[in-house]
Amino acid sequence: MAALKLEQVSKRYGAVQVIDKLSLDVAEGEFIVFLGPSGCGKTSLLRMVAGLEEVSGGRILIGGKDVTTAAPGQRNLAMVFQHYALYPHMTVRDNLAFGLRNIGLPPSEIDDRITESARMLELTPLLARKPGQLSGGQRQRVAIGRAVVKEPGLFLFDEPLSNLDAALRGRTRLELAQLHQRLGATMIFVTHDQLEAMTLATRIVVMNGGAIEQVGTPAEVYRRPATRFVAGFIGTPGMNFIPVQALPAEGDYCRVQLPGGGVLTTRVSLQGLPADAGFSLGVRPENLTPAADGALRGRVEMVEFLGERSLAHLKLDDGSALTITLNGAHPAPGEQIGVAVDLAEAHLFDSQGRAHHARHELP
Repeated sequence: MAALKLEQVSKRYGAVQVIDKLSLDVAEGEFIVFLGPSGCGKTSLLRMVAGLEEVSGGRILIGGKDVTTAAPGQRNLAMVFQHYALYPHMTVRDNLAFGLRNIGLPPSEIDDRITESARMLELTPLLARKPGQLSGGQRQRVAIGRAVVKEPGLFLFDEPLSNLDAALRGRTRLELAQLHQRLGATMIFVTHDQLEAMTLATRIVVMNGGAIEQVGTPAEVYRRPATRFVAGFIGTPGMNFIPVQALPAEGDYCRVQLPGGGVLTTRVSLQGLPADAGFSLGVRPENLTPAADGALRGRVEMVEFLGERSLAHLKLDDGSALTITLNGAHPAPGEQIGVAVDLAEAHLFDSQGRAHHARHELP
């Protein structure tokens, strides 16, 4: 295991600034996921850690050692790519052994490492096969095994599940989580898939435009998003944003006027709240429920049946869209309904996109 430290790391391609003075500390044994949309800089950052991209500024330390200018082979890490990059003419055993032979390990140690990694990843029956005789999931396990046999201090994964179908992706995701538990290794995983991030990570690094928007546990980024970007990016469907106007203070909490004229007293403290008149009320679909006396009113546009739940898509009286979760009877399209807000899970976002949360603690 090895800790990773990024100090003011920057990356430029000519005049284009991709990453600007990014800092991050990753503890030994953590499973960190870099999550963000395409073009946010997450893969460039991973490739700089791996030594495959030159650093334009700042320092990278692995296990306390400055490796900013070190060659990839000197960084005590192993990388699993989106494309398996297996040698097609070699057997699985030879693919696993190739890197170990190059560094001159004794044959007995190579055999021991291959035996253990094959057992761990259920590759033992496949060792004599070539990549062309394997399924996509099996090839990905071989690629992961090739990293495991190196026994690195740091594992890097560059969207390793993106080429798998949905069922294989789910199984491989579970295998990765189990591998992390068994090895206790430090792992950095890049993805744009929030389900992978939420199920694998001990902490998620949400990136946008080459910068970090938030670092937190899956529960923190879901229930306490730091910015409107994080709130909208995390969750399927994303958080609802309802334009509201702040009203004169009465008590400790912010009062807001909703579209259509209704008034809500939020659980967001007035202390530290900026003087903006205009905010967005952010509420996830599962924290909105149909209610005859609900503070919001809208017309049902469509109902989606998703098996364990259904989603109703509404248009509010002011024309803005709202998505709510249904757990009981389904309103019909065209029906006007009221919607109640769980104020303990409702957030305010100011004009700068900063989040202001209801007063309560995460479980």
